[in-house]
Amino acid sequence: MARAVTTQRKALNTTIAWVIGLVIFFPILWTILTSFKTEAQAIANPPIFLGFDWTLENYAVVQERSDYMRFLWNSVIIAGGSTILGILIAVPAAWSMAFVPSRRTKDILLWMLSTKMLPAVGVLYPIYLICIELGILDNRLALVVILMLINLPIIVWMLYTYFREIPGEILEAARMDGATLKEEILYILTPMAVPGIASTILLNFILAWNEAFWTLNLTAVNAAPLTAFIASYSSPEGLFFAKLSAASTMAIAPILILGWFSQKQLVRGLTFGAVK
Repeated sequence: MARAVTTQRKALNTTIAWVIGLVIFFPILWTILTSFKTEAQAIANPPIFLGFDWTLENYAVVQERSDYMRFLWNSVIIAGGSTILGILIAVPAAWSMAFVPSRRTKDILLWMLSTKMLPAVGVLYPIYLICIELGILDNRLALVVILMLINLPIIVWMLYTYFREIPGEILEAARMDGATLKEEILYILTPMAVPGIASTILLNFILAWNEAFWTLNLTAVNAAPLTAFIASYSSPEGLFFAKLSAASTMAIAPILILGWFSQKQLVRGLTFGAVK
């Protein structure tokens, strides 16, 4: 039988969870608050938390200086494209490794994971030269493919883990009923693994959205996403903390909205499942 949890223990656990959550969220909160300060207030010592003159001047300057919507659209295309392409490749790969394993499956999985240990700067030069030779430097399609390849091991590993939890007997029953391989993956496996696939998509989208190393080195103007948009406020003249915070807030706003929407949908789905 499960042990009863006292009210004091519940309150303690809740308090600890809130403290940890606030500590994790504090840098984001500080960035948002700094975006509404003047440059003098942003670098004040001691720091000013709430007692400052709120202003929207930084957002106006950012809008005048940069085409925010162009950077946002590039980020959406790059992050969304790499995520979709990665899922299309990873689902069949994870299916084969989970349900039709070979003697080398574990070795392949470990090899794929080991590629994440390679420093990105170690392959920057050859990839940069390849992009120049193919004429795809500062190109969104090139970034979609590169970011997909970078995150593919994580996608395959996550989907493999979720697929392993699905009983193989269900797929065998589908085959006995005459389901083809395509129908087995689309109509049997995918619906049962929706939570895992959704989590994988969200994580990969965030990883691609926040990628800065490749986007800063392989883009200039045409394909520059929001990471390049933020980096443009670090200049030889110095760091403009208030304007940099405003640009960062505009960059993280879509992710915060996406996270909030995903959480609402997840809670709604869990509640519907419990009621059903």
